[in-house]
Amino acid sequence: MSVEKVKNYLRGFGLDGRVRELERSSATVELAAQALGCEPCRIAKTLSFFAGGRAVLVVCAGDAKVDNHKFKAFFGAKAKMLSPDEAEALVGHAVGGVCPFAVNEGVSVYLDESLRRFATVFPACGSVNSAIELTCAELEGCADRFCGWADVCKIPEGAA
Repeated sequence: MSVEKVKNYLRGFGLDGRVRELERSSATVELAAQALGCEPCRIAKTLSFFAGGRAVLVVCAGDAKVDNHKFKAFFGAKAKMLSPDEAEALVGHAVGGVCPFAVNEGVSVYLDESLRRFATVFPACGSVNSAIELTCAELEGCADRFCGWADVCKIPEGAA
């Protein structure tokens, strides 16, 4: 099970005990926010793309949208999301549980600047009903195959 793989991975950072397995689904931003009792913008959604011949994960705020021009300027390729089958095969997690932890070899992980607005965020942990609350510094420190911070998203006008 992918959540167990993530817990084992996070154990190396002393964070496995903070993984929350929820009673209900957290597979979408809205569902995760309801299950965790937080604002949707604080959900750290992990989007999976194919860019430059490799799988790329972008972890961004729940209210952020990928800006195609910024994405292409940063990655040198048009944003092409992975299909659910491609995500599971290339990244190692099924859609709804895709996260920046315990990912397959060859995957590149980037954190988007949209996350820096928050003291803590909630990324998934490999299943459709799991999450962990982390500071951005903690997320940066434990994201698997972390390549750096990116600015490839836009946030809604007037967002906090």
